[in-house]
Amino acid sequence: MRLSVVPLSGARGARYAMPKVGSGRYGDNGARSTMSNVSLSRSTVEFVPGPIQSIERAAAILRVVAEAPFGVGVGELAGALGLPKATAHGLLRTLQRVGYIEQDDATGKYLIGAAALGLADARLDTNVLRSYAMNWADTLAARSGESVRIGALRGEGVSIVHHVFRPDGSEQTLRVGIELPLHATALGKVLLAYTPGLTERVASAPLPAYTRRTVTAPRAVHAEIARVRAQGHAEDVAEFAFERASVAAPLRDAGGRVVGALGVVGAVDRVTDPGVRPKLVELVRATASAVSRDLGADRPRVRR
Repeated sequence: MRLSVVPLSGARGARYAMPKVGSGRYGDNGARSTMSNVSLSRSTVEFVPGPIQSIERAAAILRVVAEAPFGVGVGELAGALGLPKATAHGLLRTLQRVGYIEQDDATGKYLIGAAALGLADARLDTNVLRSYAMNWADTLAARSGESVRIGALRGEGVSIVHHVFRPDGSEQTLRVGIELPLHATALGKVLLAYTPGLTERVASAPLPAYTRRTVTAPRAVHAEIARVRAQGHAEDVAEFAFERASVAAPLRDAGGRVVGALGVVGAVDRVTDPGVRPKLVELVRATASAVSRDLGADRPRVRR
């Protein structure tokens, strides 16, 4: 295989054109080794020391957008970064094409895209989340009398990473590893509420109804998630399973980002009992706050 690299004049950073690949065998043994017999002379590639400005600007845009859960406009972004509006818009469009940025059709604002969220999934291993939450989950189950689940975002569903049985000695099924829908469970609603751009993406697709109480209409989904943000916790009453209700609250890491959700699940008549529900909500929220503290959520951030 023959490969040549042609310098590009006037470009910043490492200056090179795409390689031109000539005809020839991939290797003596017939294997398709794309790098066999490739050589580059020092004269064919010119590297200019120093940072690449467009990459620095793109990284700055991602940081600003990631810190704006409800999106950011072009003018606002340009002002925050001291960029010409046309430059900011061009960079946003490029990031949008590769999936790192998404635009809300209703507001025109930009949000973190699915591709960037996929990279961010590695920020906290679920085993770490589980290890910090286990003891707190046991205590919550004992105090509430209900089963406790901890979930983390996986694709466009919520994966159960830890499950504590209801402490009444009844026969129960371990649910670790199952994936639940975001729009029909309290755990999922928490993740929708605090993951930038996720509600818009999920609500834009047809949603299945698991019971007659499942919220599926886009406007209703947006209203429900807005309510979750306003009150700081989520609930579902027979939206995913008949005769089951749940309450959940967010788990935050040292950066304040929501990395999971913790909740209780029980019979509708118990969880929604007016004499029980307020205490149950308080227990779930307090436990989620305790886990978040252990994850570093309330530690002061040091400027570097």
